[in-house]
Amino acid sequence: MNYKNIITFEPDKRSGKPCIRNMRITVYDVLDYLASGMTIEEVLNDFPELTKEDILACLSYAADRERKSLTY
Repeated sequence: MNYKNIITFEPDKRSGKPCIRNMRITVYDVLDYLASGMTIEEVLNDFPELTKEDILACLSYAADRERKSLTY
């Protein structure tokens, strides 16, 4: 998935952390909800401004970061 149009960075918003579509919801927030046991559907119900594509973009971004951190 190409997350580059979904994951945004703004130095003055959430301390420059990666956010979803210029909102104040960070990639970390979404990953933390999923890691705590929430389903994608539960996250979408709690945050109706998010889409399934947004959540998949967070997962793809995290996977890409992990892959890059393992590259020596």
